Formats: sequence, structure tokens, C-alpha cells
Amino acid sequence: MRDLRISVTDRCNFRCTYCMPREVFGPNYAFLPRADILSFEEIARIASICCTLGVEKVRLTGGEPLLRRDLPRLIEMLGRVAGISDIALTTNGSLLAKSATDLRLAGLHRLTVSVDALNEEIFTAMNGTDLPLRLVLDGIDAALSAGFSPIKINAVIKRGVNEDQIGALAKRFAGSAFILRFIEYMDVGNTNGWQLDDLTPAREIAERMAEFTPLEPMPANYSGEVAKRYRRGDGGEAGIVSSVSQPFCRQCTRARLSADGRLFTCLFAGDGHDLRGPLRAGASDADLRALIERIWTRRDDRYSELRFDAPKQARKAEMSLLGG
Repeated sequence: MRDLRISVTDRCNFRCTYCMPREVFGPNYAFLPRADILSFEEIARIASICCTLGVEKVRLTGGEPLLRRDLPRLIEMLGRVAGISDIALTTNGSLLAKSATDLRLAGLHRLTVSVDALNEEIFTAMNGTDLPLRLVLDGIDAALSAGFSPIKINAVIKRGVNEDQIGALAKRFAGSAFILRFIEYMDVGNTNGWQLDDLTPAREIAERMAEFTPLEPMPANYSGEVAKRYRRGDGGEAGIVSSVSQPFCRQCTRARLSADGRLFTCLFAGDGHDLRGPLRAGASDADLRALIERIWTRRDDRYSELRFDAPKQARKAEMSLLGG
């Protein structure tokens, strides 16, 4: 365990088709009640215990994490946890213009912003809202001004919807200020209607990107890195996450903590392991450490490797709960 992804809320102001499709997550959808969501103190305590088991990097996710009130305070708390050397945050960027400076001052090291298209119509089709693309681009500009660089830009590519945006994204997010990441459309959860025909595989993404900029393979930054990295001809960096076409289960170092305090050992897991219950029942740090260690060392998740060879998994947790 090296990476801990922490979902701070299951709520989001977007309704991306690959994560929270509006027909499922509509006005009557029951989100987690406030009492079920971990407090900042509880999150920091679990993170500290995970650091004794090897965690060095923490990423805050959601839903949309910037909807969680007073988030910079949590970042400050995590910054004081021994063992954490890197704190990152993934956001849809719509609220970033208002919060970028506060996030930086609180000690956030890195930002990832999801931008699936630069065409307004396609952007809306992907994110399921009428919020304008300009909000996200202004947020990215504010983050650059606040001192975040390079900013990672994530784009999920769905065939027939936004694969023609690969070139536009490569042009817009060029140079050393950005790291552009393309992500294969994945069958996370049970609500996004995933079909294999919707997949634009990593090989094709790389071919399309190479039409706009020369690509030179780069080594991984660390063991377990999920993206295949490329040096661009303009001096920037790009990468492709190929969970479907080229699984990387055996190198995975990521654990995921849901907003309601369950530990998941795989993005495609059906159930998490309850940490909130023991924590609120008075378990000691040693008890919680033993529980987390037992969960992690006994994991056998290989969904991406087995996707096409095993019976379809009956139930998977939704990405909005796990934060991707």
C-alpha cells in the first residue's frame, strides 16, 4: 500500500455519463446522510494509520471534493501526518477558481482536473450538466496563478462521443505546465451502461495523439504507476491509463477510503470493509492498523485481468462513492 485515495463526499454538481448518469442520480437520489460521512479528524486518523503500513501519497476525491465545506482544513491536517509526502486532489474544476489559492496555502501539492472535451456541446454531453466549460478553464487558469504546475488534465475517452477531442486537448494542454492523461472508458459501477463497443483502446488513443505531437515513451515514475507515460515534442508530458485493454492489477498499490468510511482494495470491488464502525466504537490505533493490514494483505482483486474470462460481476461500487 503506497497510495490512499480518500473520498470526502459522494455528492457532485456534474452528472458525467461514465460516473453519475443523470437518469440514475436524479433529484430523488438518496445521497449519504451527514452523520454517515467521516469527519476530518476521522479521515486524518485513518490516513495516519495507513502511513504506518506504507502509504506515502494521499489523493482527495469525491464525488466533487470541493463541495465539502472547509476542505483546506483537512489538507492542513493531512500535511501534519507523519509519512505523507504528497497530497493531491482530483476535481471537475467548476469550483476551482474560488478555491485554488486557499488550497495552495493549505499545503496541497498537486491538482488533477477532469476535462473530457473542449467543444461545448460535447463537454455538456459528457458531464450531463449545463455548467459552461469556461468555469473549468477559468479554474485551471486560477490554479496556475496560485502556483500549481504542472496540472494534470484527465480525459475519459468514449467512442462515438469525444474521441475526436483528443487532438484539441493535446493542443490546448501542451507544454510543461500540464500533464495530459487520457483514460479508457471503464465499466466502473453498474449504472453507466458500459459496452465494449464504447471503448477507444489505448493503442488508438496514442495513434490519434501522435498525429498532433511526437510521442516518446518514458519510464514510470514509481512502481505501480497506472499511466503509460510519453514525452511530447513540445516538452510536455502525456499518458494513457489502459485499465481495460492492458490491465495492471498486479502492480496496484492503491487503497480507497469511501466517504462513509469503507476501505476498498479495488476500483471494481463490490463491497468495502467497514472502518467507521470500529473507529466510532472506540477501537485503538493498533486495532485499526491490524484490521487494515489484514484487509490489504488478503486482497485478491483482479477484475481487470478477468473481465472477459469470468462471469459478469453482479455488483460493483459506483465511482462516485470511490472517487475513481
